[in-house]
Amino acid sequence: MTQHIEFQNAKAEVFSFTEAGGVKEYHVILHVTDCTIPFQQQLDAILDAYQSVITNTLPGAVTVFKRYFLSDSANQADDVAAADTSDCAKSIIQQAPLDGTKIGLWAYLMTDVETRLLPSELYEARHGAYRHLWNGSAHNLAANSEYQMRLLFNEYVMQLLQEGCTLADNCIRTWLFVNDVDLNYGGVVRARNQVFFTQGLTNSTHFIASTGIGGRQQDPNVLTQMDNYAIAGIKPEQIRYLYAPTHLNRTSDYGVSFERGTRVDYGDRCHVIISGTASINNKGQVAYPKDIIQQTHRMWENVEALLSEAECTFDDVAHIIVYLRDNSDYAVVSKLFQERFADKPYIIVQASVCRPNWLIEMECMAVKKTVNAGFEPL
Repeated sequence: MTQHIEFQNAKAEVFSFTEAGGVKEYHVILHVTDCTIPFQQQLDAILDAYQSVITNTLPGAVTVFKRYFLSDSANQADDVAAADTSDCAKSIIQQAPLDGTKIGLWAYLMTDVETRLLPSELYEARHGAYRHLWNGSAHNLAANSEYQMRLLFNEYVMQLLQEGCTLADNCIRTWLFVNDVDLNYGGVVRARNQVFFTQGLTNSTHFIASTGIGGRQQDPNVLTQMDNYAIAGIKPEQIRYLYAPTHLNRTSDYGVSFERGTRVDYGDRCHVIISGTASINNKGQVAYPKDIIQQTHRMWENVEALLSEAECTFDDVAHIIVYLRDNSDYAVVSKLFQERFADKPYIIVQASVCRPNWLIEMECMAVKKTVNAGFEPL
């Protein structure tokens, strides 16, 4: 179920999952509605709307992860960090909302969880058998994108180790933001491939659901930023990887190492995490070059095939993030998404996809009620 709530200079799209009993889950995307007001007023409008949602619409829910989408991180990130003192994992990235505003926000909330910042600096949301471990805005200032990415993954491996976890067994999702993706993505890929090999992640085992996308941090010397999500207490048989071979090929076929999607089963529900997905065919080729409309439809078809493999549909999707390479495609893509997904929380931002010929990419998460007697509920 999705609610649409209007505020002064802002609006919220709130997806609620309350069907299974126990933990309730919410995905909230907040937009500014007046693109003419200064940044500080836009930030205030977002924060006021967020506060109203958690106080009046979702009482008892705890935010475990936030991502701010900014139009100019060099001039805005400090203000966001100073204004938002809430206790959760936070990601701040320059990926301009393409509706002409300066800031957008995605927040993920849960009920009945105990939260804390761990000594490892991962943020924990704990309930029952599971500890959900979130991290946002990890970065460093090594010499190039390859070294930066390698250090980020090595540090994350050590953080997981402190929590009794490993990259292979517990990490469910990563986001890799690359400053000037056309130039620096190659280094990110090399570093990820090398680290994954040392951690026992290969084409014959599995990789990790991921989005590798253009995005700029506040400091222009930061060439890569990483957000990540892991689950302590999860068992291997609760995790299933999605391939949709009729529509998509294995990513290792063209030298990268991530899973197209992942289904995580709990006793009372499943989560389906769809990686950044573009207009690609099952031979790894770009489908419909230079045609934004056809690429959008093929992207939807690919995502739908992955969801179907996980026994889900777009009806189960909780939120969508859409990345556009060319700002001028926004009017066309916005119309297409409004026609098909008006009842879903989504945001369209500017971010170059990892291949220049891909004009659009999307990611999403779905949640569906299930009964798995052998697993603990979420």
